[in-house]
Amino acid sequence: MSEAILSAGAVVWRQAAHGIEVLLVHRPKYDDWSLPKGKREPGEHVLLTAVREVLEETSVRPVLGPRLRTVEYLAQGRPKQVDYWAALSVKDEAAASHEIDAVSWLPLPEALDRLSYPHDADVIASLQPRGTVPLILVRHVSAGHKRAWAGEDLLRPLDAEGVLDALLLGDLLACFAPCARVISSPALRCTESVRPYAAGFGGSVEVEAILAAPDRAAESILDRTARAHTLRHLFRDLVADGQPVVACLHRENLPLALAAACSVLDAPPAADFDPSLAKGGFLVLHVAAGTLVALERYELLGSDSPVTLTSSAAVTSSATVTSSAAVTSSVSAATGVSPTTGAS
Repeated sequence: MSEAILSAGAVVWRQAAHGIEVLLVHRPKYDDWSLPKGKREPGEHVLLTAVREVLEETSVRPVLGPRLRTVEYLAQGRPKQVDYWAALSVKDEAAASHEIDAVSWLPLPEALDRLSYPHDADVIASLQPRGTVPLILVRHVSAGHKRAWAGEDLLRPLDAEGVLDALLLGDLLACFAPCARVISSPALRCTESVRPYAAGFGGSVEVEAILAAPDRAAESILDRTARAHTLRHLFRDLVADGQPVVACLHRENLPLALAAACSVLDAPPAADFDPSLAKGGFLVLHVAAGTLVALERYELLGSDSPVTLTSSAAVTSSATVTSSAAVTSSVSAATGVSPTTGAS
């Protein structure tokens, strides 16, 4: 079988006077109505594909929310996979561009009737139209090897690879939060990891001592309990503030930070949930009204369909998908669509 075509897009939605509306596009080449989406450029991260394609086709720059259904079907005889995200639009402006000759905001029932392909209707059906705010936990990017650094570990800087990765990381974080409160471990490798992101919107990086890497050899059970309590207090305040948050920390304290955040959101992770991340990877907790709507894992590089999803009731165990052929199961039924045939 030929190599799969990888694409991405979004269900752009808004709250109108008569209810929820979604944005559809018309392609004259196929004379069809569909969701905005498009093919990934070589080496392009799937998040950047989704944002770029929606912007090119609708003139709307989407801010991505929870991930939706992934669809797989045949397009002109080739397997195709399309990853979708929800994207709440706060502006009414939309205009056709690129390969699109018309766009239309439609109420959900009309949109479902207008769509040319059943799999697009399945994607819309997976939409939970509620505004969410991201709380993003980031592991710092590459900073060389600890053993090769003679100075104080807090002052260990990013290496050449890490400097480049921090720029990409900034672009990926902006897909979910064009601006945010940015907090970080005092370690230089953490503040440098998120500084390009903060600089992109004229923000700054706030240092939080509680996000520092713990000395696990010297830390007692009482110390760990106190650290967990302080983290819960921090995340409680952040969630109550209702603004997007990006927090950069370390491999060693990511599990405790995630547990603290989920505790505040009344959604403790399952015992077998693996919160580990590669350097530069991040977890997006989508929050609505103080509750966890979805938890997703993203890698900085190399993942064709990078996702870990949960229901709004609990954080469930699943794995990041790294193959275009694999599909992650989810309680929110975000994947596992049977292939169909179409040109979309």
